[in-house]
Order: sequence, then structure tokens, then C-alpha cells
Amino acid sequence: MNFPQYTTTALEDWVTNWYLDRNFHYPNELILPKIAMHYEIFVKYKPFASHYTRFGRYKEIVINSTLDKATQREQFFHELCHAVRHVGKQTMLLDAFRELQERDANHFTLYAALPHHMIMNYDFNESELIERWAHDFGVSYELCEERLIKIIRLSGCTK
Repeated sequence: MNFPQYTTTALEDWVTNWYLDRNFHYPNELILPKIAMHYEIFVKYKPFASHYTRFGRYKEIVINSTLDKATQREQFFHELCHAVRHVGKQTMLLDAFRELQERDANHFTLYAALPHHMIMNYDFNESELIERWAHDFGVSYELCEERLIKIIRLSGCTK
């Protein structure tokens, strides 16, 4: 069976359109500094918690250098969401608004790390689909599994 038909979310469409407008078509093209460059964001690896910082026009995503590569990629996409979609300093926000931003960043991570226009080309019935996504996109098995579960749920399919 080919990739199931389902209705994508507005956020998922936004991510896909952003990638396609900048000629990101294949998983091996999802190079973190290249993505960040389009937003004039510097990417640094340091041995402390990942975060996004902005000082005037200077923008930086710091990724925890002590984490495995897959987790670093996932944290990059999470922080990228804060950079491109959110305003305000999180420590100054009301808890409910901060939680909303975190949920948004978690959804964004799924879509930016495993974009619809790229994953739709995979064979949905492949027995090692999650492992293949994890390898091809350089993210964790758990993130791939979460993405697949959401696709199945939204498409009404059973795998």
C-alpha cells in the first residue's frame, strides 16, 4: 500500500511549503545549518540545555552537545519553531501560553523532522518503515513512531 491519504494540518502544510519553496526535497538535504541560514540563525553546540536566543538582530540556536545526534536534530527543530513561530521570552510568559508554545513546538518538530512531502514517498507497508525513517532522517525511533501513529490516526487506516 502506498502512503495513506489523510488531511494534513495547516502547520504541516506550512512546513512542507517552506521546504519546497527553498528546494528541500529529500531527507539528506535537511542539513541543520543550511535550514537555519534561511532565517539568519546561527547554530552552536555547547554542553548545556538546548535553547533559542535572540539579541537584537543576532539569533542563535544552541544545541546540547552531550546528547546523541538524533536527539540533537530533534531539539534543533523544536528550537527552530520557537525562533520562527513564537514571540516573547518564555520565562516571562504565563504558564498556559508557555505550554501552548511547547505543544506547538512539539508538533512542529514532527513535521519539520519528517516532512510530509518526503515521507509520503515511502511504502507504508514496509515492515521496517520506522527504522528506515529514523535512519534516513537522522531522528529517533520514538519520533518516527509518533509521526506514524498520528498519520494512521488521521487517515483512519490500520497498519
